[in-house]
Amino acid sequence: MPKITIEKNLFCLPWTQTILGTHLEGKVNFMALDWLTRVNYNPPMIGICVNKMSASHSAILGTGEFSINVPSADMAALTDYTGIVSGKKVDKSKLFEVFYGELKSAPMIVNCPVTMECKLVQPVELPTNYFFIAEIMNIYTEERFLTDGKPDVKKINPFVLTMPDNRFWSIGECIGKAWHEGIAVRERLKQE
Repeated sequence: MPKITIEKNLFCLPWTQTILGTHLEGKVNFMALDWLTRVNYNPPMIGICVNKMSASHSAILGTGEFSINVPSADMAALTDYTGIVSGKKVDKSKLFEVFYGELKSAPMIVNCPVTMECKLVQPVELPTNYFFIAEIMNIYTEERFLTDGKPDVKKINPFVLTMPDNRFWSIGECIGKAWHEGIAVRERLKQE
């Protein structure tokens, strides 16, 4: 079957849906965020993309701190709401019960299975967005979301966003183990 081209944009892959936590003018603010990626192993760093027009963009530049909160699938409606309304017009400070770690401008959501407090390392200005590179200062979870001391995706129950169909999807079944499934292929190819 021949390959065809489709609209050139960033929305052809699913992205983990999270909630960005900031302090906007001294008040807690949240925004749905799915543009994020790992950028460095040691120290652990994450990169997020935030539109220049958003209130969260100004908040991060102002404080140099933010949180990444991984909601479970049952939080899809509240997560979506944080992206539908702007912190410039709506006070989102009472949506969630929050807690703080080391950073005082990185509010984290108690009900999210995994939360990260992040300290800005480098803002990169792009045409429509800022790419914020931050060090992950701490990651918080609860014992009930772990298996053998490690985060368990089935227990965390995150969800992803797909675009341009604008849908949320839950995580499916495990289909293999990374850095393991390819060993047989590697060995077979060595023999050829």
